[in-house]
Amino acid sequence: MTTVQAVILGLFQGLGEFLPISSSAHLVLAPWLFGWTDPGLTFDIALHIGTLVAVVVYFWKDWLRLVNKGLSDARSTDGSLFWYLVAATIPGAIAGFLLEKKAETIFRSPLLIAIMLIIAGIILYWADRKSTKDIEMSKITFKTSLMIGLSQALAIIPGVSRSGITMTMGLLLGLTREGAARFTFLLSTPIIFGAALVKLPYIVANPSLITTDFMVGMVVSFLTGIASIGFLLRYVQTKSFLPFAWYRFILGTLVIVIVLVR
Repeated sequence: MTTVQAVILGLFQGLGEFLPISSSAHLVLAPWLFGWTDPGLTFDIALHIGTLVAVVVYFWKDWLRLVNKGLSDARSTDGSLFWYLVAATIPGAIAGFLLEKKAETIFRSPLLIAIMLIIAGIILYWADRKSTKDIEMSKITFKTSLMIGLSQALAIIPGVSRSGITMTMGLLLGLTREGAARFTFLLSTPIIFGAALVKLPYIVANPSLITTDFMVGMVVSFLTGIASIGFLLRYVQTKSFLPFAWYRFILGTLVIVIVLVR
């Protein structure tokens, strides 16, 4: 891997993890399109650590408040939200555990990724157009949070997008765009943390794998992750998800054409 490749993949992770365009799809498709060598497990860990630090830095005050209320006053709005986030994390964690091998093999087919980019993009656009968007995150219920958590399990397939599918489900259940985005970002924290934690022993056992490219990818994914979180939270206050749906459709179509030509 070159430093330029590390920067590009770091950008894809930082942007795709929080924008509804699927970071995993871009991390699979970029080496496939450009003929790069698969960067491997070590670099994947670096990218996830970068986005984990980004979401923790951005929402650290929120998490301190939520954890405090969750442990001291579970019936309060913040206390309930904390436990709703815990419950919503479970389906995605189970799916990741049971389907990890398939996610690293079968689910990495460029054609499958392209199809999922298009299908999930169409559903996102439809949900954004048809939903009531009248429920703030503070009014979220246990049922709504659990449904969002169940939808997150689908993100094990590259192209679906963890942020995309959870925002889509949030919209379908009546959340405002900002509420769906903010809940999605909070929900991503334990999932990204869990993914990084599972793979961390591999790094600890092989410290020599921590190279310059490892650090470059991590820093770039952190910086772009911070930027994409802030951008989307501001963007959805006045604008729709249509540009992201169109981007998914165009990228998915391009990949299908390349697959057929090759």
